Amino acid sequence: MSGLAGILAGHHATGVYRWHAAFGVADVRHTVEHAGWRFARVDGIGVEDRTALMEAFGAALQAPDHYGRNLDALNDVLRDLGGRLLLLWDEWGPLARADRGTFDAVTHLFSERTGKGDLAVLLRGEGPEVDLPSLD
Repeated sequence: MSGLAGILAGHHATGVYRWHAAFGVADVRHTVEHAGWRFARVDGIGVEDRTALMEAFGAALQAPDHYGRNLDALNDVLRDLGGRLLLLWDEWGPLARADRGTFDAVTHLFSERTGKGDLAVLLRGEGPEVDLPSLD
């Protein structure tokens, strides 16, 4: 977990990264929470459009009932969480292939938020070519 450990310790910049590590979700959660970060995971299997993606993010982030299920609402939820968050997005490839516009918009939103140093997003699994750095 060296790349992840670097982010959690503040030695590596937060950002949106491709991550090929095969660690179990429970192990990643433990590592992240032990470092004092919040952890959320989105399972992208079957998520191939904006509506399903916003539902998945809302559930993973425990969004309030009034969550609007759009990019502005997602940004508000991320802002309101407080503290540092590591978001593990497993199986992001189906959405990136089926709805590239939504994928690009969401990763752009994440990239803007990661500049504040309180959000790191790891995209794990196979998918199309994307212009994102690898954490491996």
